[in-house]
Amino acid sequence: MSAERKTKIIGVALGVCIVCSILVSTATVTLKDKQDENKKLDRIRNILVAGDLLEKGKKIESIYNKYIDAQLVDLSTGETVPADQYTQTLNVTGFDIRTMANNPKYSKVIPPNQDLAQIKRMPLYMPVYYVEEDGELQEIILSVYGKGLWSTMYGFLALDRDLRTVRGFTFYEHGETPGLGGEVDNPKWKDIWKGKKVFDESWNLKLRVIKGRVDQSREEAIFQIDGLSGSTLTTRGIDHLVTFWMGSNGYGPFFYRLQKEMIHDNL
Repeated sequence: MSAERKTKIIGVALGVCIVCSILVSTATVTLKDKQDENKKLDRIRNILVAGDLLEKGKKIESIYNKYIDAQLVDLSTGETVPADQYTQTLNVTGFDIRTMANNPKYSKVIPPNQDLAQIKRMPLYMPVYYVEEDGELQEIILSVYGKGLWSTMYGFLALDRDLRTVRGFTFYEHGETPGLGGEVDNPKWKDIWKGKKVFDESWNLKLRVIKGRVDQSREEAIFQIDGLSGSTLTTRGIDHLVTFWMGSNGYGPFFYRLQKEMIHDNL
């Protein structure tokens, strides 16, 4: 093959690559708003799934606006962040866990001996979704995330208004192995969570995701979730991320504040 022919072939190939890259870049920019909107809707849908709030024939935005009161919580104090303190970066509407965890101003490094969820950094604030009906609190939906086998898993855990009973649990993003760790998406496994207890009556954290099947005849079964068959490391990751976020380094101060309010209201 002559040098001139080789040059022409390389030139054509290079031209095709340039055209393709322009088309891909253009499509990415053009579709970004649509992709962001789809991500937002998917997140809303999973919040509603966790809270068992989906209704046939109704738009998810309508259901969300009807039942959900989203607020930001300062994890160090458990206190709600007033809306007048929101900024363009820190606000509940556009809150993104990855963005906030990577922002030094709004996140912190987790000491290795405390990093049970293996996330290295965590936001100083997290969104909390209060589910209300006729002015009465029905449940609370919390964002949780942590390392599985192959990926960081992002989900929502819904608790009854007693703050002890699970109403629902779902992951909206993960990269676990289909058929193994990917069984976190199996509706039958997610149904197992409903009715389980996170804390005992003395507010000790008891919820665990165990290896194998739960022995329903045992007293501690109410605090246990079946592990995923053939996926020990994903099971362990879920157990660890739940323990982390429900504990003192996660939503612990938030739970403590709500417990005091519940006691005060019952006086």
